Amino acid sequence: MDGSDKQRILARYREEKERGVHFFPDIIYKDIVVMFGLFLLLLGLATFVGVSAEPPADPFDTNYVPRPEWYFLFLFELLKFFPGEIEFLGTFVIPVAAILALFLLPFFDRRPMRHPLRRPVASGVMSAIVLIMLGLTIRAAVTTPPQPESPGTTYEERLTIGEELYATVCAECHQPEGEGGEVKGVEGLEGRVLDPINSRDFLYTRTDETIYNIIDYGQPDLGMPPFGLAHGGELSRDQIDAIVTFIRSWDDRIVIERPPEPVPELAAGEIPDYETHVQPIFKRYCVACHRPGRAQNNYVMTDYHSVMTTGDHTPNVIGGDLSCNLVRMLYREEIEAGGPMPPTRPLDPKKLEIIVRWVEAGALPARTPGQVIQTQEPISPVVTPTLR
Repeated sequence: MDGSDKQRILARYREEKERGVHFFPDIIYKDIVVMFGLFLLLLGLATFVGVSAEPPADPFDTNYVPRPEWYFLFLFELLKFFPGEIEFLGTFVIPVAAILALFLLPFFDRRPMRHPLRRPVASGVMSAIVLIMLGLTIRAAVTTPPQPESPGTTYEERLTIGEELYATVCAECHQPEGEGGEVKGVEGLEGRVLDPINSRDFLYTRTDETIYNIIDYGQPDLGMPPFGLAHGGELSRDQIDAIVTFIRSWDDRIVIERPPEPVPELAAGEIPDYETHVQPIFKRYCVACHRPGRAQNNYVMTDYHSVMTTGDHTPNVIGGDLSCNLVRMLYREEIEAGGPMPPTRPLDPKKLEIIVRWVEAGALPARTPGQVIQTQEPISPVVTPTLR
């Protein structure tokens, strides 16, 4: 800065001073107005928009992806470049160096000009830091996987999720409707007869907290393993809460509007669709025993391909053949491929009709428009004779 620049700046300072613009109250007043406006804006956003809160922290939930708020994402991303023993470079050295650079900028570039193009050092360093922070923030937002969806917050959502989880985790022993009975195909519980958990005796004498703890901690003395993540199981707290909600829906003291039946009824002559009609039945009554890791007879029923191709006695489903293994077992026959399914009681006649119609129509992954069933002779349930 030469002498002429200095004289010009001093002259401008004297003019502003003589004009009478004071720090108090003039500048302070402007600051207060802006601060109050920002406060009203934040108050309005908090009141009418709000923040979507995540579920309560669960230290045993291994699926959670920790990530900071968006304004710290650049530091979060920076750590990925300095793993292990050099992590201190990303957590301490580089952030401190950046702060020192900003602090020392006025000493490196002391020009009085305010236009960015006339202050190349300060503008260049600041622009580089901002671009690096912006780039790291964008990279973190793109590459970090999203959080897993948490169970629904409304009663209806929890009920639906709980029903699905119950069918997968609990129905193998307690049966699809909680009716209990003899356990089959479960190691350690084979042949044990379980009391119903949909009864008044169970639901009237146990609180939701008690049912939660039974699922979470298990009942080792009765052969029930723990299902909570904290105790070596597979269920988070929210998932256990959803199952408790579903079990409590059997309580006749509670009047609720249950979600609509997931399996739509068939119209006269309608061809069942696998995803719409058949899969929900398999999911509710079969998947608990026939899923990866628990596939009895190596038969998996979680998807169409597995239903058609897996099992020790494959094919269990043959399109157009009502004497195939699946249909015969649903009609309570004892055959080489297995016994009556579901094991404790027959399938509801309407649901049984859906599966029979689906097999009769070809057991296709999706129905064909205009398809007509070639009617076969109906299968009569097998009656086991009793000795007199």
